[in-house]
Amino acid sequence: MKAITCTHLTKSYGNKKAVNDLAVSIEENKITGVIGRNGAGKTTFLQLVAGFIKQSEGKIHVLGEPPFNSLKASANTIFINDTMNLPTSLTIYEILKMGNEFYPNWDMELAERLFDYFSLDRSQRHDRLSKGMKSTFNMIVGLASRCPLTIFDEPTTGMDASVRSDFYRALLKDYLAHPRTILLSSHHLNEIEELIEDVLLIKDGTNHLHVSVSDLKEYGIGVQGESTNLEAWLKGKDVFHKRELPMNKAYAVVKKEQLDPNYKQAGLEVAAVSATDMSMYLTGTSEGGIDDVFK
Repeated sequence: MKAITCTHLTKSYGNKKAVNDLAVSIEENKITGVIGRNGAGKTTFLQLVAGFIKQSEGKIHVLGEPPFNSLKASANTIFINDTMNLPTSLTIYEILKMGNEFYPNWDMELAERLFDYFSLDRSQRHDRLSKGMKSTFNMIVGLASRCPLTIFDEPTTGMDASVRSDFYRALLKDYLAHPRTILLSSHHLNEIEELIEDVLLIKDGTNHLHVSVSDLKEYGIGVQGESTNLEAWLKGKDVFHKRELPMNKAYAVVKKEQLDPNYKQAGLEVAAVSATDMSMYLTGTSEGGIDDVFK
Protein backbone atom coordinates (compact mmCIF):
# COMPACT_ATOMS: atom_id res chain seq x y z
CA MET A 1 0.00 0.00 0.00
CA LYS A 2 1.17 3.53 -0.78
CA ALA A 3 1.35 5.91 2.17
CA ILE A 4 1.97 8.94 -0.05
CA THR A 5 1.24 9.52 -3.74
CA CYS A 6 1.88 12.75 -5.64
CA THR A 7 1.27 13.63 -9.29
CA HIS A 8 2.25 16.94 -10.89
CA LEU A 9 2.59 18.34 -7.36
CA THR A 10 3.45 22.05 -7.49
CA LYS A 11 3.67 24.76 -4.85
CA SER A 12 4.30 28.30 -6.05
CA TYR A 13 5.19 31.44 -4.15
CA GLY A 14 4.81 34.23 -6.66
CA ASN A 15 6.99 33.37 -9.63
CA LYS A 16 9.01 30.85 -7.61
CA LYS A 17 8.06 27.19 -7.70
CA ALA A 18 9.32 25.69 -4.45
CA VAL A 19 7.93 22.30 -5.55
CA ASN A 20 7.71 21.83 -9.29
CA ASP A 21 5.67 19.07 -10.99
CA LEU A 22 6.83 16.48 -8.47
CA ALA A 23 5.60 12.90 -8.85
CA VAL A 24 6.40 10.18 -6.32
CA SER A 25 4.88 7.19 -4.54
CA ILE A 26 6.15 6.22 -1.11
CA GLU A 27 5.28 2.86 0.39
CA GLU A 28 3.98 2.57 3.92
CA ASN A 29 6.12 1.24 6.77
CA LYS A 30 9.42 2.31 5.26
CA ILE A 31 12.04 4.85 6.31
CA THR A 32 12.66 7.16 3.37
CA GLY A 33 15.45 9.72 3.36
CA VAL A 34 14.49 13.02 1.70
CA ILE A 35 17.77 14.47 0.48
CA GLY A 36 18.54 17.75 -1.27
CA ARG A 37 20.54 20.91 -1.02
CA ASN A 38 19.36 24.12 0.68
CA GLY A 39 16.47 25.59 -1.28
CA ALA A 40 15.81 22.36 -3.18
CA GLY A 41 12.21 22.16 -1.93
CA LYS A 42 12.54 19.47 0.77
CA THR A 43 10.75 21.35 3.54
CA THR A 44 7.98 22.59 1.24
CA PHE A 45 7.39 19.02 0.04
CA LEU A 46 7.23 17.75 3.63
CA GLN A 47 4.84 20.57 4.62
CA LEU A 48 2.57 19.57 1.73
CA VAL A 49 2.64 15.95 2.90
CA ALA A 50 1.85 17.02 6.47
CA GLY A 51 -1.09 19.13 5.26
CA PHE A 52 0.39 22.36 6.62
CA ILE A 53 0.04 24.06 3.23
CA LYS A 54 -2.08 23.46 0.12
CA GLN A 55 -0.62 22.72 -3.27
CA SER A 56 -0.93 25.23 -6.11
CA GLU A 57 -1.35 22.49 -8.72
CA GLY A 58 -1.40 18.72 -8.96
CA LYS A 59 -2.62 16.07 -6.55
CA ILE A 60 -1.36 14.61 -3.30
CA HIS A 61 -2.83 11.80 -1.22
CA VAL A 62 -1.60 10.87 2.24
CA LEU A 63 -3.03 7.78 3.91
CA GLY A 64 -5.65 7.66 1.18
CA GLU A 65 -6.86 11.26 1.06
CA PRO A 66 -5.69 14.85 0.41
CA PRO A 67 -3.87 15.96 3.59
CA PHE A 68 -4.84 19.65 3.64
CA ASN A 69 -7.72 20.18 6.09
CA SER A 70 -7.96 16.41 6.59
CA LEU A 71 -8.77 15.27 10.11
CA LYS A 72 -7.62 11.74 9.29
CA ALA A 73 -4.25 12.87 7.97
CA SER A 74 -3.75 15.30 10.88
CA ALA A 75 -4.56 12.70 13.51
CA ASN A 76 -2.16 10.20 11.98
CA THR A 77 0.73 12.52 11.10
CA ILE A 78 3.35 14.33 13.14
CA PHE A 79 5.80 16.86 11.70
CA ILE A 80 9.00 17.43 13.66
CA ASN A 81 11.40 20.27 12.85
CA ASP A 82 13.45 22.94 14.62
CA THR A 83 10.74 25.61 14.32
CA MET A 84 8.00 23.78 16.20
CA ASN A 85 5.69 26.07 18.16
CA LEU A 86 4.84 24.41 21.46
CA PRO A 87 2.94 25.98 24.37
CA THR A 88 5.14 28.26 26.46
CA SER A 89 2.65 28.13 29.33
CA LEU A 90 3.46 24.45 29.91
CA THR A 91 6.66 22.81 31.03
CA ILE A 92 8.21 20.35 28.61
CA TYR A 93 7.12 17.47 30.85
CA GLU A 94 3.54 18.76 30.81
CA ILE A 95 3.77 18.87 27.00
CA LEU A 96 4.65 15.17 27.04
CA LYS A 97 1.58 14.45 29.15
CA MET A 98 -0.57 16.40 26.69
CA GLY A 99 0.88 14.28 23.88
CA ASN A 100 -0.27 11.22 25.78
CA GLU A 101 -3.83 12.52 25.59
CA PHE A 102 -3.71 13.59 21.94
CA TYR A 103 -1.93 10.77 20.10
CA PRO A 104 -3.62 7.35 20.33
CA ASN A 105 -0.34 5.42 19.89
CA TRP A 106 1.63 7.58 22.33
CA ASP A 107 4.10 5.65 24.50
CA MET A 108 4.51 7.65 27.72
CA GLU A 109 6.91 5.11 29.17
CA LEU A 110 9.25 5.53 26.20
CA ALA A 111 8.92 9.32 26.39
CA GLU A 112 9.88 9.35 30.08
CA ARG A 113 12.82 6.98 29.57
CA LEU A 114 14.20 9.15 26.76
CA PHE A 115 13.48 12.30 28.77
CA ASP A 116 15.55 11.00 31.67
CA TYR A 117 18.28 9.52 29.44
CA PHE A 118 18.95 12.91 27.82
CA SER A 119 18.86 14.65 31.24
CA LEU A 120 16.05 17.07 30.46
CA ASP A 121 14.67 19.25 33.26
CA ARG A 122 10.96 18.61 33.91
CA SER A 123 10.39 22.22 34.98
CA GLN A 124 11.99 23.75 31.85
CA ARG A 125 9.99 25.61 29.20
CA HIS A 126 10.35 24.76 25.52
CA ASP A 127 11.17 28.31 24.42
CA ARG A 128 14.02 28.51 26.94
CA LEU A 129 15.82 25.37 25.82
CA SER A 130 19.08 25.62 23.89
CA LYS A 131 18.89 24.79 20.18
CA GLY A 132 20.35 21.33 20.73
CA MET A 133 18.07 20.53 23.67
CA LYS A 134 15.02 21.73 21.70
CA SER A 135 15.90 19.31 18.92
CA THR A 136 16.38 16.53 21.47
CA PHE A 137 12.99 17.20 23.07
CA ASN A 138 11.28 17.44 19.67
CA MET A 139 12.83 14.11 18.74
CA ILE A 140 11.35 12.53 21.86
CA VAL A 141 7.90 13.84 20.90
CA GLY A 142 8.27 12.40 17.38
CA LEU A 143 9.35 8.97 18.59
CA ALA A 144 6.86 8.69 21.46
CA SER A 145 3.90 9.68 19.25
CA ARG A 146 4.32 6.55 17.11
CA CYS A 147 2.22 8.20 14.40
CA PRO A 148 1.56 6.09 11.28
CA LEU A 149 3.27 8.89 9.33
CA THR A 150 6.17 10.50 11.17
CA ILE A 151 8.10 13.31 9.47
CA PHE A 152 11.48 14.49 10.74
CA ASP A 153 12.69 17.59 8.90
CA GLU A 154 16.39 18.12 9.72
CA PRO A 155 15.73 16.80 13.26
CA THR A 156 19.33 16.88 14.52
CA THR A 157 19.94 20.63 14.15
CA GLY A 158 22.10 21.76 17.08
CA MET A 159 22.68 18.25 18.43
CA ASP A 160 26.23 17.17 19.16
CA ALA A 161 27.60 14.03 17.50
CA SER A 162 26.86 11.68 20.41
CA VAL A 163 23.23 12.81 20.71
CA ARG A 164 22.73 12.48 16.94
CA SER A 165 24.08 8.94 17.12
CA ASP A 166 21.74 8.11 20.02
CA PHE A 167 18.77 9.59 18.16
CA TYR A 168 19.36 7.53 15.03
CA ARG A 169 19.82 4.37 17.09
CA ALA A 170 16.64 5.06 19.07
CA LEU A 171 14.73 5.75 15.85
CA LEU A 172 15.84 2.48 14.27
CA LYS A 173 15.14 0.38 17.38
CA ASP A 174 11.65 1.84 17.82
CA TYR A 175 10.88 1.53 14.11
CA LEU A 176 11.83 -2.16 14.12
CA ALA A 177 9.56 -2.74 17.11
CA HIS A 178 6.74 -0.54 15.79
CA PRO A 179 6.94 -0.13 12.00
CA ARG A 180 5.44 3.01 10.49
CA THR A 181 6.08 5.34 7.57
CA ILE A 182 8.94 7.69 8.37
CA LEU A 183 10.26 10.55 6.24
CA LEU A 184 13.66 11.75 7.36
CA SER A 185 15.08 14.90 5.79
CA SER A 186 18.80 15.52 6.18
CA HIS A 187 21.79 17.18 4.59
CA HIS A 188 23.96 14.37 5.93
CA LEU A 189 23.21 11.19 4.00
CA ASN A 190 26.34 9.61 5.46
CA GLU A 191 24.73 9.79 8.91
CA ILE A 192 21.46 8.11 7.91
CA GLU A 193 22.66 5.84 5.10
CA GLU A 194 22.49 2.71 7.27
CA LEU A 195 19.12 3.74 8.71
CA ILE A 196 16.97 4.49 5.66
CA GLU A 197 15.66 2.05 3.07
CA ASP A 198 14.84 4.42 0.20
CA VAL A 199 16.24 7.76 -0.91
CA LEU A 200 14.20 10.55 -2.50
CA LEU A 201 16.56 13.09 -4.06
CA ILE A 202 14.90 16.46 -4.60
CA LYS A 203 16.50 18.98 -6.95
CA ASP A 204 14.92 22.24 -8.11
CA GLY A 205 11.65 21.23 -6.44
CA THR A 206 11.17 17.99 -8.32
CA ASN A 207 11.80 14.26 -7.90
CA HIS A 208 15.31 13.88 -9.28
CA LEU A 209 15.71 10.26 -8.22
CA HIS A 210 13.78 7.85 -5.99
CA VAL A 211 15.59 4.56 -5.42
CA SER A 212 16.64 2.18 -2.68
CA VAL A 213 19.89 2.94 -0.87
CA SER A 214 21.44 -0.20 -2.37
CA ASP A 215 20.52 0.97 -5.89
CA LEU A 216 21.97 4.42 -5.20
CA LYS A 217 25.26 2.81 -4.21
CA GLU A 218 25.32 1.06 -7.58
CA TYR A 219 24.05 4.01 -9.61
CA GLY A 220 27.40 5.55 -10.53
CA ILE A 221 31.04 4.62 -10.98
CA GLY A 222 34.15 6.77 -10.64
CA VAL A 223 36.65 6.81 -13.52
CA GLN A 224 40.12 8.34 -13.33
CA GLY A 225 43.08 8.76 -15.68
CA GLU A 226 44.88 11.05 -18.11
CA SER A 227 42.69 14.08 -18.88
CA THR A 228 42.75 13.67 -22.67
CA ASN A 229 42.04 9.93 -22.48
CA LEU A 230 39.20 10.42 -20.01
CA GLU A 231 37.67 13.24 -22.04
CA ALA A 232 37.60 11.07 -25.16
CA TRP A 233 36.12 8.10 -23.26
CA LEU A 234 33.36 10.25 -21.73
CA LYS A 235 31.82 11.22 -25.08
CA GLY A 236 28.19 10.12 -25.27
CA LYS A 237 28.01 9.22 -21.58
CA ASP A 238 25.98 10.76 -18.74
CA VAL A 239 28.54 12.59 -16.61
CA PHE A 240 27.36 13.43 -13.09
CA HIS A 241 30.60 14.98 -11.88
CA LYS A 242 33.99 15.87 -13.29
CA ARG A 243 37.07 17.54 -11.86
CA GLU A 244 40.71 18.07 -12.72
CA LEU A 245 43.45 16.35 -10.73
CA PRO A 246 47.19 17.04 -10.44
CA MET A 247 49.64 15.68 -13.06
CA ASN A 248 47.25 16.28 -16.00
CA LYS A 249 44.77 13.75 -14.69
CA ALA A 250 41.01 14.00 -14.19
CA TYR A 251 38.19 12.23 -12.39
CA ALA A 252 34.60 11.73 -13.48
CA VAL A 253 31.48 9.92 -12.28
CA VAL A 254 29.21 8.29 -14.86
CA LYS A 255 26.28 5.88 -14.83
CA LYS A 256 27.55 2.46 -13.88
CA GLU A 257 25.59 0.84 -16.70
CA GLN A 258 27.60 2.92 -19.18
CA LEU A 259 30.94 1.49 -18.06
CA ASP A 260 32.36 -0.42 -21.02
CA PRO A 261 35.57 -2.46 -21.33
CA ASN A 262 37.18 0.32 -23.40
CA TYR A 263 38.18 2.11 -20.21
CA LYS A 264 41.03 -0.37 -19.77
CA GLN A 265 42.37 0.32 -23.26
CA ALA A 266 42.34 4.03 -22.47
CA GLY A 267 44.46 3.43 -19.36
CA LEU A 268 41.67 4.47 -17.01
CA GLU A 269 40.95 3.20 -13.51
CA VAL A 270 37.55 2.76 -11.86
CA ALA A 271 36.39 2.93 -8.26
CA ALA A 272 33.11 2.68 -6.37
CA VAL A 273 31.24 5.87 -5.43
CA SER A 274 29.64 6.14 -2.00
CA ALA A 275 25.92 6.83 -1.70
CA THR A 276 26.73 10.12 0.02
CA ASP A 277 29.00 11.32 -2.79
CA MET A 278 26.54 10.09 -5.41
CA SER A 279 23.73 12.11 -3.84
CA MET A 280 25.92 15.23 -3.87
CA TYR A 281 26.85 14.77 -7.51
CA LEU A 282 23.24 14.16 -8.54
CA THR A 283 21.93 17.23 -6.74
CA GLY A 284 24.87 19.53 -7.52
CA THR A 285 24.65 22.53 -9.82
CA SER A 286 28.27 22.92 -10.89
CA GLU A 287 30.38 20.45 -12.84
CA GLY A 288 33.55 20.95 -10.87
CA GLY A 289 32.11 22.21 -7.63
CA ILE A 290 34.15 24.75 -5.64
CA ASP A 291 37.15 24.17 -7.92
CA ASP A 292 35.39 26.13 -10.65
CA VAL A 293 35.62 29.28 -8.52
CA PHE A 294 39.40 29.20 -8.70
CA LYS A 295 39.79 28.67 -12.44
